[in-house]
Amino acid sequence: IEKVTDTMGDDENEGRGVGGMSSMIREVQELADKFKVEEDEMYVSPYAHLEKAAVLQDARIFHDPTQVRENPRKCCTVIAQLLHLQNTGQFLSSQEATEVFFGVTKLFMSDDASLRRMVYLFIKEVAETCNPDDVIIVTSCLTKDMTCDVDLYRANALRVLTRIVDAAMLGAIERYVKQAVVDSSAQVSSSALVSASHLFNSSPECAAVVRRWITETTEATSSPNEMVQFHAMHVLYQIKQHDRLGISKLVTQYSQRNNLRSPLALVLLIRYSTRLLRAEGIPAGESITQHGSPAAKAAFQFLEASLRHKSEMVVYEAAKGICGLPNLEPQDLSGAVSVLQLFLSSPKPTVRFAAMKTLAAVSATQPRVVAKCNEDLEALISDSNRSIATLAITTLLKTGSENSVDRLLKQISSFLTDIADEYKISVVRSLQQLCLTYPAKHRILVGFLSNFLREEGGFDFKKSIVASIVSLIRSVPETTESSLLHLCEFIEDCEFTMLSTQILHLLGELGPQTSAPARYIRFIYNRVILENAAVRAAAVSSLAKFAAQCPSLRSSILTLLKRSLADEDDETRDRASVAVSVIEAAMEKNPYIPPPEDAEPEDIQPDKPVDDDSAAFIYMESLPMSFDKLERSLKAYTSSAVDMSNSTPLTLSALPIVEDTAEDLIAADAVNGMDGETTPGIAEEKKAEPVDPAAAVYAIPELASLGRVFRTSQPVALTESETEYVVTCIKHIYEEQLVLQFTVQNTIETQCLKNVTVAIDDSDSELFDVSGEIAAESIAYGETKNCFTVLQRNMDSSLMPGVFACELHFSLVEVDPVSGEEEGEGFDEEYPTDDLEITTADFMAKVSVPDFRKAWETIGNSNEVLEKFALQFKKLEEAIAAV
Repeated sequence: IEKVTDTMGDDENEGRGVGGMSSMIREVQELADKFKVEEDEMYVSPYAHLEKAAVLQDARIFHDPTQVRENPRKCCTVIAQLLHLQNTGQFLSSQEATEVFFGVTKLFMSDDASLRRMVYLFIKEVAETCNPDDVIIVTSCLTKDMTCDVDLYRANALRVLTRIVDAAMLGAIERYVKQAVVDSSAQVSSSALVSASHLFNSSPECAAVVRRWITETTEATSSPNEMVQFHAMHVLYQIKQHDRLGISKLVTQYSQRNNLRSPLALVLLIRYSTRLLRAEGIPAGESITQHGSPAAKAAFQFLEASLRHKSEMVVYEAAKGICGLPNLEPQDLSGAVSVLQLFLSSPKPTVRFAAMKTLAAVSATQPRVVAKCNEDLEALISDSNRSIATLAITTLLKTGSENSVDRLLKQISSFLTDIADEYKISVVRSLQQLCLTYPAKHRILVGFLSNFLREEGGFDFKKSIVASIVSLIRSVPETTESSLLHLCEFIEDCEFTMLSTQILHLLGELGPQTSAPARYIRFIYNRVILENAAVRAAAVSSLAKFAAQCPSLRSSILTLLKRSLADEDDETRDRASVAVSVIEAAMEKNPYIPPPEDAEPEDIQPDKPVDDDSAAFIYMESLPMSFDKLERSLKAYTSSAVDMSNSTPLTLSALPIVEDTAEDLIAADAVNGMDGETTPGIAEEKKAEPVDPAAAVYAIPELASLGRVFRTSQPVALTESETEYVVTCIKHIYEEQLVLQFTVQNTIETQCLKNVTVAIDDSDSELFDVSGEIAAESIAYGETKNCFTVLQRNMDSSLMPGVFACELHFSLVEVDPVSGEEEGEGFDEEYPTDDLEITTADFMAKVSVPDFRKAWETIGNSNEVLEKFALQFKKLEEAIAAV
């Protein structure tokens, strides 16, 4: 506009110029309005509102030869619409599919290449849903195309034909497919190899046919086309994948011949070489190049040679394969790490990310080898790709030295604010591991983590920081006081109730044991005043624990707790009431006497409760089992008739021992582990109620008098699952008896088993004698019932493993499979089973110990044996492998 106005001469021209400018602006505006797209106007697919009836009506064009020849584009559009209907769930009926399929077969008369390819696609997509008899009709047309002169038709016909034939039809066209594998056309050869791969996976019969093409497939690996080499290598591996010697020869042959020009084929060969080396199983501390087999040495040399290939994908695959091998020495990894270090400076983000991810995996086991890349890793902290930057940070935290911690933290502080929470969590876990590696830096690292507790972030990010700090308190006791203060400052402005209650629980557990417990009282009482009901209740319990462990603080804490007696929340009020009652009783029984003001420090008694202090016992002594296990133990107690008839008062020590399930052990590892994944207090999904494994024994009146079952073993199979009679055994351990519960299943339709027992041969055992049997009266076809054998234990003999011969005894009665009526009286029969092994482990219950040190001290020294052992190994890895 300025240019137009500046060129105007006099007033008239200026007036005309302004008018022309206005008209130009108006035209531009009209043009913009013409092409303007409304914000709520969205792209509509041309296939969005298709109706099946209309498409089927349009499909009648397939039967008009004139339209097929003159308008192939219309035919292609109709086929695309039919495929859209098929893929969106609007399936054709059997009659409609047959009619459309026959119409599509008439399109083979057209010579249009695009239409022919659409026909191939339609047959391949619809073949699985059509009648097999209809599909066979197009076989002759496809076979004709497979032998024509047009490579495009031959290749596509091969792909379609091999998708619709079975093993019987494959024999008829096998000769054509074998010729196509070694065809001079790369398109045809590649299509034949891909078809062979699909056939190999389709059925065992087709796989047997494909195995006969190994000569042609091997010849195809010499093709000048890279894609043909790639497909041929894949099919060769499929044929030999279950032959370890064949795979070894394949790797050795092609790694030494150097005739593979295809980078993709070389990538496959590198992967096969890596699998071969992993299967070799080189022990720790031994080098592959020195102690490996000739095939392993050749495979490793091939991997090292591939590090110098001109293709980036081959070089990276070789480096990744070497870094992924177990038990490698640092000198064997140096070449691969050097190549990955070069990739870190690549201009391609994908190459940098791949190299960074592999180095991060190596740093977990060989941090010193990756340490030489630290300068390049530090440069990647500012990478625009945050995934690369996060991996660089986490790797540096594993490979950095103690002197570099301060510098790394400065770089991380500016980096963490710009990344998503999931990346922050990865960095937090790496910082936790770094603190375990360098405990002397705990103040700096814990302070760094606590700073980010006050920054913006989601629940998962804050939870990971809290879990990391808690784990560090458990592992590095020196961090306790500083960490607790940081957590106290965090709960002053914490928006997550779950984290606040967890931290308050931790303060109540560890705070009284610090050098100055009184400093935490203010933070805890602030939660009583300012927070919601759940946090207030947790704060009251935490204050009660301080009073229980610190007699000098009881009077002050008692005053604070009395203010919560009028709380509006029932839970908070009840906890405060109990705490006040317990603490007042303890103060009355054991009043606190402060030391004189002029007393020497060494004369002052420690601020600890006396041994029989009731408050310390109530608040600090934990239950010997979890509430879940207590519930299961009480249910086991009530299911035993002997226990319920006992007049002895019920105590925790009198409850039956409940073994930990696999879920219990996993949960305990997660809570006590260092990964920070699990936070105490998180509501878990409702687990299925466990069933008492001894319920079947308690239901038998003859066995109920034996008392309570100590433990029950897992079922042990005494027969194969496919045999006529399937027998499993469950061992129920009593104090003086062993009850064997045999579960027997009858799988024969024409038989019924009567008076079923399992005979135990105890002639060679000094520990057990058979004292009784309870038979299963009748087991019809498909039924599963129990019979029992009781072994009396010789209490004078020590426990030792034993093997007992077992034999199934029963009366066999023939049964009419139609009417189900028994025929005849039957006869006695015996059926041998596997031997039953009774081990010492059967008499041991798996129970987790929350506080191992306390449990160990409770046992006393009478059961302790102190001996010294020495292992004649120079390296820890060798000792672990030997033990």
